[in-house]
Amino acid sequence: MTPSASSATSLASTTTPIVLDGEEVGTVWLERPGPPGPLDELVLDRLAIAATAVVERYGPARTSMADPALVELVVSSDGDEAARARALRLLGFAADLPIRVVAVRSRRPLDQVGALICPARPVKAAPVADVGVILATTVDPAGFPAGARAGIGAAGSPDRSWREARTALRFTTARRPVVHHDDLGVLALLAQVPRDAARDNADVTAIARLAANPEDLDTLDAYCATGSLRRAADLLHLHHSSVSRRLEQIGKALGVELTEPAGLVRAGVALTTWRLLDD
Repeated sequence: MTPSASSATSLASTTTPIVLDGEEVGTVWLERPGPPGPLDELVLDRLAIAATAVVERYGPARTSMADPALVELVVSSDGDEAARARALRLLGFAADLPIRVVAVRSRRPLDQVGALICPARPVKAAPVADVGVILATTVDPAGFPAGARAGIGAAGSPDRSWREARTALRFTTARRPVVHHDDLGVLALLAQVPRDAARDNADVTAIARLAANPEDLDTLDAYCATGSLRRAADLLHLHHSSVSRRLEQIGKALGVELTEPAGLVRAGVALTTWRLLDD
């Protein structure tokens, strides 16, 4: 059996195409000297049926770059379900396997990232627009290489999972490089705020001014991420008194009392909203 008819050697006495969903995806043949035998056609028909089942179930190599057009068809919200199912079969995914979609930005080749996060099961990768897409049956968040940013959609409809993955990617940071959409909860709604409305918000504008000093921005990020002065100090490798003085000045600049729970939430939402403006 071969992926294409041209691969059949000169010893092929009889050939039969492998047809999946009306498309020829390969060829089976018998190799032996002499003319075809009386049972060759029957044997090849049975072999083609078996080969078609194997291709539909397992597809091509389990970890490889895929045709971007097929991947885009899988994640597109405009495609019909029959076309999506056919594209998944051609990519090697069985109909009964759940699919997770990952939006990723990484300096490592996408197929290598795919192999790291899903080493033992089918996984395909391709660039779509300016984002890498990984389709996988399982995802190990710990497998992403250093420096990668990734948003992970929930298992289910690939088009919805892709939208979730792109949203989750927008929420990634240097301290939180991998984000599950399920973990965002109500924060995911911030991605739907119109950019003009976000820019005009006084708290977001204050964060934009604060960003001129990366040290202050890093301090606020650590405090919002931990919710604790001492844990933020540990994260920043500073004495807690130094962090306390910084936060006092940052609170004054923002017009927010950071030591109060409401002030901490307000600063965290403003910081997250400001970051989303850059994506």
